[in-house]
Amino acid sequence: MTALQMEKELLARWHALPREKQQTALDFVQFLDAEAAPVVRPLESALGLCADLNLSLEAEEIDEARREAWSRFPREDC
Repeated sequence: MTALQMEKELLARWHALPREKQQTALDFVQFLDAEAAPVVRPLESALGLCADLNLSLEAEEIDEARREAWSRFPREDC
């Protein structure tokens, strides 16, 4: 059965149902749609991913790392 044939069959049966059964069918289709949707897990922050490492970075350490990294970067004013 092609998709078009299935759609026509579904609509024909839908129209033959009483109003309350149409609502039940719609609820079921919505359930199937929600069940088929992929589950999206929220992303963890970098801080959350590293929480078990017991890292404590001070602002001074971060500044020093930035100075080191950028010290080797070519600049136009030099």
